This record gives sequence, structure tokens and C-alpha cells, in this order.
Amino acid sequence: MTVSTHDSNSPTPVWFITGASSGFGEAFARYALDRGYRVVATARDTRKLSHLEALAPDRVLVHALDVTRGGQAEAAVAAAVTRFGRIDVAINNAGYGIVGAVEETPEAELRAQMETNFFGAVAVTQAVLPLLRRQHAGAIVNVSSLGGQLSFAGFSAYSASKFALEGMSEALAQEVAPFGIKVLIVEPGQFRTNLAGAAMRHMPVIADYQDIIGGTREFVHTMHNTQAGDPYKAARAIDTALRAEATPLRLQLGQDAVDAVRTHAQQLLADLERWAPVAIDTRIEDTATV
Repeated sequence: MTVSTHDSNSPTPVWFITGASSGFGEAFARYALDRGYRVVATARDTRKLSHLEALAPDRVLVHALDVTRGGQAEAAVAAAVTRFGRIDVAINNAGYGIVGAVEETPEAELRAQMETNFFGAVAVTQAVLPLLRRQHAGAIVNVSSLGGQLSFAGFSAYSASKFALEGMSEALAQEVAPFGIKVLIVEPGQFRTNLAGAAMRHMPVIADYQDIIGGTREFVHTMHNTQAGDPYKAARAIDTALRAEATPLRLQLGQDAVDAVRTHAQQLLADLERWAPVAIDTRIEDTATV
């Protein structure tokens, strides 16, 4: 793999990060600062970003951003341009999870999940795209999950939001490539973030689903603070992919993500081949007579 190096004569890269107060977002910001990059660190509560600002006050802009609030993404992007003049990498990281069966998940909870994980990312993407088009350069990184490629009982709402994010991102990549803009979908497995802790909402239990979803609920509780993945190393992997001459559309992170996505893809291909004759035998027959 050939990786391009940063041109010392070009502006120092600016990373715009949502959900930067903890987990992946905080690690992405620390990594970028360690690399000498400039960082726009955003979160709903800016008080949780003061430690990042203290690391490099001259290279950090802290700005409030609730991705579900109209107009806030545009305001944050405008502030970034005022401070640094550009944005090179916009990372849609803000999000949270839900555990519960489809029947256990109230519509309001499902809609709230989509508002943050999907529509929030869309809002930031739409806010930053005019700038990236003018620059004719830049990248949009959408943090999905291995749950954006496959799902498990109990993660329907979370996976639905990530499936939607990936579908949007795949089309977006084709739309913006002519402008010199990259799109990277990141699919992490288990990383030591707050997703399984404060960032995971548990739905009310319906007794009939206990044997089906109970294992998932227990898995979420026990995995918190035991995950093998290092968020800082995830940031390094993302940066490596972005600096490559041929950046992939999707980047799985962690052995578990690589294994799960590979197995799922193999099963998809196996089913495709097995059922291809049935699938193809659906054409309208030519009934024209000579």
C-alpha cells in the first residue's frame, strides 16, 4: 500500500470532529493534535472539551454542536472557517446505541436513534460539503460499525441507523469524487469507548424475548471497559487510509470486525449462488408469435 505524505508547503490539516468529548471522538482529536494537525472539537456540552483545548490552544477550536439541532452544524462549520480557513477531514462520530428487540423499541426511541446516528451525520455532511467543493479537496469520514454491515438480535435500531448511514455514504462517495472529495465508511468492532456504557440505551424488557435478547443485553454489560480495541489506534488507521493514494470506501477496524464482515460476506455470496437460478427465473416470457 502506498501512502502519500503531507506536503509541508500545504496548510496544516484541519479535522472537524463531532462527539469529541469522549470515546472515539476524543481519541481522534488527541491523535490529530499529536500529529500536529488542527482540530475543531465539537460536542453538545463544550465543558467536556476543555481538556482538549488545553493540549494545544493555538490548534484547537471548541464549538457547541448538537447534531440533532437545526442550524448548529452550519454554525460550527462557519466558526471553523473563521478560525482556520478550511476543513480537510469531517468526522461524523456523534452517536449512541440501543439494545432491545424491535417490539421492545418504542417508535420514539427508534426515531431518536435515527435523528442522531443518521440525520445528524447528514446535517453535518450537508453543512461541510459546500466548503469541500470550493476547496476541491477534503474527506468525509462516517463512523459506522460492523453493525452497519450485519446485525444481531437486540441491535435492530442501532444497525438500522448505521445501515442507513452506509447507504447514504456509498452514494455520496460517487457524487463527490469528481470534486476531489473522499468518503470513508469506518466499521469498528469492539473498542474501549463509552458505547456499551453511558452511550447505550436499554429498552424495556418484554418477557417473551428474554431468552432471545437476554444474551445480547448481558454481552453489552460485560463488554464495557473490556474491549480489546484502542480508539487511538483506530484514529491512526483512519489517517493512514485517508492518506493512501487509493482510500477504501469501507475500513473495518479490529479483528472481530474483519472476521464478522468476512463471514457475513461469504454467507451472502453462498446464498446468492445457491438461489441464483430461482432469482433469475423471474423474467417476463416472450410470448410474441411469428
